[in-house]
Amino acid sequence: MTQPAKPLNEWDHDTLHEECGVFGILGHAEAATLTALGLHALQHRGQEAAGIVSFDGRQFHSERQLGLVGDHFTDPATVKRLPGHMAMGHVRYSTTGETILRNVQPLFAELEVGGIAIAHNGNFTNGLTLRRQLIAQGAICQSTSDTEVVLHLIARSKKVSSSDRFIDALQHLEGAFALVAMTRTKLIGARDANGIRPLVLGDLDGKPIFASETCALDIIGAKFVRDVENGEVVICEIQPDGSITIDSVKPKVQRPERICLFEYVYFARPDSVVAGRPVYAARKKMGINLAKEAPVEADVVVPVPDGGTPAAIGYAQQSGIPFELGIIRNHYVGRTFIEPTQSIRAFGVKLKHSANRAEIEGKRVVLIDDSIVRGTTSLKIVQMIREAGAREVHIRVASPMIFYSDYYGIDTPDPEHLLANQHDSLESMCRYIGADSLAFLSIDGLYDAVGGVKRDPLNPQFTDHQFTGDYPTGLTDLRGLSQGGPKTLSLMREAS
Repeated sequence: MTQPAKPLNEWDHDTLHEECGVFGILGHAEAATLTALGLHALQHRGQEAAGIVSFDGRQFHSERQLGLVGDHFTDPATVKRLPGHMAMGHVRYSTTGETILRNVQPLFAELEVGGIAIAHNGNFTNGLTLRRQLIAQGAICQSTSDTEVVLHLIARSKKVSSSDRFIDALQHLEGAFALVAMTRTKLIGARDANGIRPLVLGDLDGKPIFASETCALDIIGAKFVRDVENGEVVICEIQPDGSITIDSVKPKVQRPERICLFEYVYFARPDSVVAGRPVYAARKKMGINLAKEAPVEADVVVPVPDGGTPAAIGYAQQSGIPFELGIIRNHYVGRTFIEPTQSIRAFGVKLKHSANRAEIEGKRVVLIDDSIVRGTTSLKIVQMIREAGAREVHIRVASPMIFYSDYYGIDTPDPEHLLANQHDSLESMCRYIGADSLAFLSIDGLYDAVGGVKRDPLNPQFTDHQFTGDYPTGLTDLRGLSQGGPKTLSLMREAS
């Protein structure tokens, strides 16, 4: 699979990025404005580009821009160029395809059945294989985004209606995805068979909404209806009389849902509810379990902001050690400031994090982080805390060690660059980082925090391959398997 361009500095690369979030609304007079607001709430899922497509009953309108939602879609003139009663949008971090305007979603195509816009969150693990097959058959690809593969599959389907073509196209896809598509009368949402990526169905004054997370519903005052189920396709359609129907197409044999654990560890906003579980509560419970598994004598519990904060609160409550904001995050530093000179880049994490000396000096500090990827950021943060006068620095990580790369839409370094694979022991990792002690939450502790039970090794309840190497789908592109088609889903239609 195509890897993204290297970030501008190594500290940005010592974290995990998910490539996107999706939002769509049908039948509302302010569709584009609401979509922009929804994307703003989903900005944490992708900061490289944003796009919105609307339909006014006669033609489609598109605005796609590199940068943040607020950089472009707060301008009334921009929203005015997106008229219509239906709209969908996307925020992007590129795990597949370069960060160039032609890759910014939603992608649009004029097909035999009419215009269709499409966007997705996740990654097709057979996307390159399908692309090569399509090109060999005469397809012309205009982007390097794997989303374009879906448009070609829809165009080549022998089904009659746009929704049936969409469903037919999904049967060829392997991997993890939450998809939203829009035609002249329909808004369609779909999730992969394992439900690795989240997608919710909402309602605003009787108008259906699809969004990657519930926080996008909250920002516009919409109500949560339900999660789109794994393997399900939900078709919302405006009828000639103006009413809206909602149909559901589900697999005849549905697999157990296995949502990605990193939605709870890192990606989802703390105020979202993912697969029925409040993210903030799960992260706090991770900290509680971490305190039980890896206690330490200390004077203060300090989160690495912002991801480590809920877990640090839980750790402090369970351990009885006071919680303090010993690190202050600067929210206004961007890549453009870090880029110009080596002397500026040398400041590293200090551009984004500053030690709160008054709460650290002379104390034994427990640093709580949500995860450790390469360890370069942890090394610098420990150094910064020591320079602020800490007597001891103990790192506690609210997730297990990361041993394996992700191929489902998370930008993960190659396995040999992961901290857990560069050292043969926990003690060696601890010495590299420069901490007095280091401990990670166990996989059972993480499962308990999210689902309330231990991991079933025969039938894992979540997608946890980053920690265990148990990939829930085939990895066709990775393994170079271009012969033979992927397994397909047999679907039946049922009314909602």
